[in-house]
Amino acid sequence: MFTGIVHGLGRARLGGRTIAVHCPGFRAAVAPQLGDSVAVDGVCLTVAALERGGFTADSSQETLQRSTLAERAGTGAMVNLEPALRLQDRLGGHLVSGHVDGTGRILDLEPQEGAWHVDIGWDDPAFGRYVVAKGSIAVDGISLTVAACSTAGDRFRIAVIPASWHGTTLQYRQVGERVNLEADIIAKYSERLLGHHHQSAAGNGLAGGSRTGTDAISSAWLAEQGWG
Repeated sequence: MFTGIVHGLGRARLGGRTIAVHCPGFRAAVAPQLGDSVAVDGVCLTVAALERGGFTADSSQETLQRSTLAERAGTGAMVNLEPALRLQDRLGGHLVSGHVDGTGRILDLEPQEGAWHVDIGWDDPAFGRYVVAKGSIAVDGISLTVAACSTAGDRFRIAVIPASWHGTTLQYRQVGERVNLEADIIAKYSERLLGHHHQSAAGNGLAGGSRTGTDAISSAWLAEQGWG
């Protein structure tokens, strides 16, 4: 688990499915150990080996297909780095799992007085249902607040302050580039718990009613569950 607060930058290189990250500053400050989890541009990876000034991690085909890691590491681009959250740490951003939902594309990038406005569109518009104005979203592993969004949420704007701009890879991004996106985990769990698919409790040997299908939550169903 992560918070979306970037602790350093590194340069990634891809060899087969092994990602080597050169990050002397991050390595010295965080001192990652073998088996530690590190978010690399928002993707949770496990440290497989320690090297001078950096580390290597193995990646699956699923990870490379779902994220921008292949193209970033393929060109030796800069990546955001964050160590896993410890239970005693402050939650400075928001809960980030490091499991990228999909990618988006930078549609517009405009400097403002004391900030930058960045407009991003999901490659898969279906994930827009998790995006709300003033809510949280992780962009390349950076915890950011949604300043505004379309009705469907498939296009949204983030307002980036100088500390976030200069301390992350956002300073290198250009219009048209792809970014990793992770929606708010609370929104996804809420949808799952309240939502459209309830497996039969009887099938699991549990007492209680069940609800199946894709019908929306109704007042009658809420009453059955003890609400109202």
